[in-house]
Amino acid sequence: MHIEQLRDYCLRKPGVTEGCPFGPDTLVFKVTGKIFLLTGMDSRPLSFNVKCDPAYALELREQHPHSVSGAYHMNKKHWNTVVCNGELDDRTLAGFIDHSYDLVVAGLPRKDREMLR
Repeated sequence: MHIEQLRDYCLRKPGVTEGCPFGPDTLVFKVTGKIFLLTGMDSRPLSFNVKCDPAYALELREQHPHSVSGAYHMNKKHWNTVVCNGELDDRTLAGFIDHSYDLVVAGLPRKDREMLR
């Protein structure tokens, strides 16, 4: 996966916006104002931070130690950094993005969740 694919995949999801609130080097994707993915614009290889269920986050780190780690500058209990180094296929990477988006949506007020349907 490269950054254009990542961007296109995220923007296809209902209610998603993109921006650079932390400066021009970090692209942030939000759903109704809540962050679900961050990525460095110039990271080589591409890496991104996604929200994750705490138990699942630990499981992923154990299963993929070369590709998944606790997110830098984020709450490592709830956020993973995923490196697109070829170990994980695009379908798996998309699953991590879906999981993050779904977690954030599940935490939204009912009226916001209904608006996304």
